[in-house]
Amino acid sequence: MASPRPYLSKSRLISASQCSKKVHLEKHHKELGVITSQMESAFAGGHQVGDIAQQLYGTDQSVEIEFDFKTMLAETRRLIGNGADYPIFEATFRHENVLVRADVMIPDGDGWHVIEVKASASVKDYHVLDCAIQDWVLRHSGINVLSISLAHINNQFEYAGDGNYDGLLLENDLTETVRSMEYDVLELVATAREAVSGPLPIVDVGTHCNKPYDCQFVSHCWPTDAEYPVTGLGGGKAKLAQWVVAGYQDIRDVSRTELSTEQQQRIHRVTESGEPEVLPGAREILEALPYPRYYLDFETIAPAIPVWAGTRPYQMQAIQWSCHIEEEGGQIGHEEFLDLSGAAPVRALAEKMIECLGDSGPVLMYTSYEKTVINGLIDLLPDLAESLTKIVNRLWDLHPLVKAHYYHPAMLGSWSIKAVLPCIAPHMDYSQLAGIKEGTAASDGFLEAINPSTDAGRKAELEEQLLRYCRFDTEAMVEIVKAL
Repeated sequence: MASPRPYLSKSRLISASQCSKKVHLEKHHKELGVITSQMESAFAGGHQVGDIAQQLYGTDQSVEIEFDFKTMLAETRRLIGNGADYPIFEATFRHENVLVRADVMIPDGDGWHVIEVKASASVKDYHVLDCAIQDWVLRHSGINVLSISLAHINNQFEYAGDGNYDGLLLENDLTETVRSMEYDVLELVATAREAVSGPLPIVDVGTHCNKPYDCQFVSHCWPTDAEYPVTGLGGGKAKLAQWVVAGYQDIRDVSRTELSTEQQQRIHRVTESGEPEVLPGAREILEALPYPRYYLDFETIAPAIPVWAGTRPYQMQAIQWSCHIEEEGGQIGHEEFLDLSGAAPVRALAEKMIECLGDSGPVLMYTSYEKTVINGLIDLLPDLAESLTKIVNRLWDLHPLVKAHYYHPAMLGSWSIKAVLPCIAPHMDYSQLAGIKEGTAASDGFLEAINPSTDAGRKAELEEQLLRYCRFDTEAMVEIVKAL
């Protein structure tokens, strides 16, 4: 017989607030979840911010409770029972079999100031719920919680480059708000208990599948077994969910009369035909482009914790570029930039790019991201503004041309370069790349490579993967132009 009070962590309760089916699957069928590189990056970023919080709130006497189910509750009780008068990190409590770990507990007279730390740049509704769960468990465990706050990233903080992150976190006192939410917490606990103890809850897909987090079970709950899943029609998540709930699996299951946009009509029409659609005009437009042609792609980072002096949290910073250069006779050259020394690369990156791109010829990009990056360089390097602005004026976006003239059923409603490339150039496929094969992994790979603790062998491996991935993006543009 199932326990009336199954074990629940705070993260499980937050999952239950998003979807009772999600928390059931987390408990009983974890293997059905798909953890994306974006999710892994978010987890890692949260841990890094937590480490900084310990630096900011810690003292010489501070203690961190090690994550160990056998000891962490008892160790917390021991410290508090012995009259700890210093900050405690990851103090662990359980009430009615709900387990929480407090990021920061600071002694305050005869009680405690509790701080939850998030990598977000603002307070979200689910952060408030998080703190309410924490407060409920701690108070009912006999802890005198005088106040509870949420600390989040201050995105206006400018790092001096000296290892001092004082000012990186902003605290928001949520005590009064969370004390009014005890009934909400009790209801959520009951919902979660029922979800994990009983049969799989029946929950239709919907916008909640991606709010407040992308659910790791999306590929399980949304149809993916069809040849052309209905999600490939794109548009609003709510309408797509309606079609899924109605039993539509494949794009071709949907009646054209239900399609509200020209793009959906086009996707549906081409999918039904089973053949790619190549509309006239692309060749003439591309042939009119003068030579030399430069195919440019950047990789960037935007870490929560600034790495270099003068930068802010989540500020986008270019760290790498690749450029293929096509001459009129068909010759293709290649230049690239990547500096893994750990020094701020922005100036060297910009100067080498200016030299590579010369004074004339279109600079092809795929979507306007490269324009955003170069404009960011202009802000950072005003002395190079004239040269960089000239490059901005030469940028030529390939994406609108591809979208206007080409669609293949296998693109599943996406004109991203990763969707277009294997259709237009089957010998090239991002999924075949080793290691790094998308932007988030490239950002994380760069940060790992410049970390002094990364050994030389791993650093060399990351360098090879980073160079290959960025080069693949510009090769992809060359292939797309060639095909069209």
